[in-house]
Amino acid sequence: MAADNKKSNNALAMTLLKGRTFIVLIILMIFFSITANNFLTVGALLTVAKHVALYGILAIGMTYVIITGGIDLSVGSVAGLAGMIAGGLIQEGLTLKFAGVTIYFSIPLVVLITVLLGAFIGALNGVVITKFNVAPFIATLGSMYICRGLANIRSNGATFSDLAGYEGLGNTGFEVFGRNFAGTMIPTGVIILLIVAVIAGLILKKTPFGWHVQAIGGNERASKLSGIKVDRVKIWVYAFSGLCSAIVGITATPKTGESWEMNAIAASVLGGTSMVGGVGSIGGTIVGAFVIGVINDGMTMCGVTEFWQKIIRGLVIIIAVIIDQFQRNLQAKMALQARNENK
Repeated sequence: MAADNKKSNNALAMTLLKGRTFIVLIILMIFFSITANNFLTVGALLTVAKHVALYGILAIGMTYVIITGGIDLSVGSVAGLAGMIAGGLIQEGLTLKFAGVTIYFSIPLVVLITVLLGAFIGALNGVVITKFNVAPFIATLGSMYICRGLANIRSNGATFSDLAGYEGLGNTGFEVFGRNFAGTMIPTGVIILLIVAVIAGLILKKTPFGWHVQAIGGNERASKLSGIKVDRVKIWVYAFSGLCSAIVGITATPKTGESWEMNAIAASVLGGTSMVGGVGSIGGTIVGAFVIGVINDGMTMCGVTEFWQKIIRGLVIIIAVIIDQFQRNLQAKMALQARNENK
């Protein structure tokens, strides 16, 4: 009888742990609706949605990386660099000094160039990590500083504030990324988040590449022995993370993304992605992004200073990792009990 009660309690605890992010989100929504007078207004909720979209897109790329057992600290800086590159191409064009001409690209081409740049930087991270055996933390930390420096050098530390473009040059329309979608009240960033999330979720759960990503995080050595091209998969994963970062740089304002890598990591871990790799889901990451967005904007509406916000975000990450460790230990314990009962 006691064994049955213990088993039932473990099952209940596991259920609560798996749904912890959604439970926390509901609690936060109730808390801030009481403590912040304007939290449930349409304008405030739209602002939260815009920020959630940015955090969510970054966190999707981060989720892939963490599932493989890695980390990408460069995502915020890549987003910032992407924003500066896009802004520069729109406002100043690309000057070819040897030819004495300046080329202005259409907005679709600006977006394509910027996104490919992000993917290229991510792929370079992957190459450094896999081919030169540099720890992901160190490799992407270096990239973080390099990309942030390049973003500042691009405009000498200034921001491209006028991105309307010029009709005569055919590069107008960039402002659509900062508006609502097709006359609705839904921010365009949210639509982009949904598209990226659906594609990333299907790839992770329904394709051999996604299975390989999870297998590498679960046991890299066994993956190599089974014939999985581990290095190639990792390079593609980091390229995808860079691509997601560039999308955020386009969707947000130029010179953005400072410290956003922490938001991406927190959203991913809160959503159930294990820091030791092998486990994670895109759906959980999106819920985690909502939690981070609600916490950040809720604290701002409540008048919490930026200093305290950083402390709270740090605590959120630590607590999320502790809970993840507890969940894995409980799963291992339940699996052991199940094997003992079957003997």
